[in-house]
Amino acid sequence: MQNLSLAQKHQQFEEFFMIKHKLQVNMRVLDSHFEIPVAENLIQYMPYAFQIASELANIESKSVRHLRGLSEHASELVEFLNQQSRKIDMMMSLILQKENDPELNYYSEKFGGGGIVINSDLDIALGSLVELRLFIPEESAAIFCFAEVIASEQVAGKQHLSLIYRCIREQDQDLLVRASLHLQAANIRKLKQQKNEQH
Repeated sequence: MQNLSLAQKHQQFEEFFMIKHKLQVNMRVLDSHFEIPVAENLIQYMPYAFQIASELANIESKSVRHLRGLSEHASELVEFLNQQSRKIDMMMSLILQKENDPELNYYSEKFGGGGIVINSDLDIALGSLVELRLFIPEESAAIFCFAEVIASEQVAGKQHLSLIYRCIREQDQDLLVRASLHLQAANIRKLKQQKNEQH
């Protein structure tokens, strides 16, 4: 990633599906001398709550596959396990909200597995490195990663900063992909429901 040209970074940014969605994001601009760690060492920088959130999201995603096979044979057990999962999600959401720093608060315009576009009052120089904390309440998850500003565009008096993930764990990138697809599916269901209600 270090040796990619700006055009290549834009191409990588566009490779993943992006969904227009307002996520709460903490963004902290890093010192120009900061060296991005390799993904294997990212955990050393990551707050413990984010490590737990990521692991829980992965466990839940794997568990759901097993539950699908059970549902025909043990619907009461499946319901019980779903309720337990929901309780854990609620606890995790509460813990993660304590990691949210109001002074570093921004909102996304859109996000995906390759990057995020953030709505900002500040124009941050291209090439700047930032620490990101992405809060995804729909998935009861939060993601910690490092990113780079690759574009800045003024829209209605605000800066839309395009950031490419420079250091993110593979499971967290997978979670972002799943979250974007889940949100798209939820939007499609909502649109269908609205159309049905109008007829």
